[in-house]
Amino acid sequence: MARLPRLVIPNQPHHLIQRGVDRQAVFRETEDYVNFLGRLRDAAKQFKVSIHAYVLMSNHIHLLATPSDTEGLAKMMQWVGRFYVPYFNQKYERVGTLWQGRYRATVIDSERYFMLCSCYIDQNPVRAGIVATPGEYPWSSYLHHVGVKADPLVVDHALYWALGNTPFDREAAYKKMAEQALTSDQAKQLVDATNKGWALGSEKFKSNLEKQGSLRVRPGKRGRPFKTQPDVADLPPERK
Repeated sequence: MARLPRLVIPNQPHHLIQRGVDRQAVFRETEDYVNFLGRLRDAAKQFKVSIHAYVLMSNHIHLLATPSDTEGLAKMMQWVGRFYVPYFNQKYERVGTLWQGRYRATVIDSERYFMLCSCYIDQNPVRAGIVATPGEYPWSSYLHHVGVKADPLVVDHALYWALGNTPFDREAAYKKMAEQALTSDQAKQLVDATNKGWALGSEKFKSNLEKQGSLRVRPGKRGRPFKTQPDVADLPPERK
């Protein structure tokens, strides 16, 4: 079966997940994280993609990114892999693919889900039990968002700027949000939409996307639809 094309909307945030093959580690040492982030920063600039939030876990990554065109995300991820995978394989004397198939992605309704997604990404190491607070983990965008250190990879979104009139106000507001853990339903909704490639947003947001193109943005209804005038044979006994 042919793979469905990804839904990519220029100038709209997207959540991306890429996992290591068989959930194996894709980062083992500090040098690996640094190498990957450098490649990602160069690729994002080259293909005009704004990275708003990220986390590098040992066996997978999350990104919240806005492309300027329909091809930028794919080109960015391909470019990073073209350089990072040979580096990793040579260093650890391995061969073959490093990633588990294509990266997963979904387009995000900015007003409703952008900050939720950003906090979800920065909270990842806490949910995994690696650290007690997101500020203890060095390989995410959290320290940038709360003003501990500037991260050259991160491009602040307008919704982040809207958190306050001063850097201090914005950083304090983000920290407060990030300290409030997402519910299991919120996390599941975000991950499921990303894994399946369905748009994440309000019904109005999805309807507007459907009007823009021919790609499906949500699951279809289950079951066979009735004909306009169903035949008697198609009806259950109590309706004949």
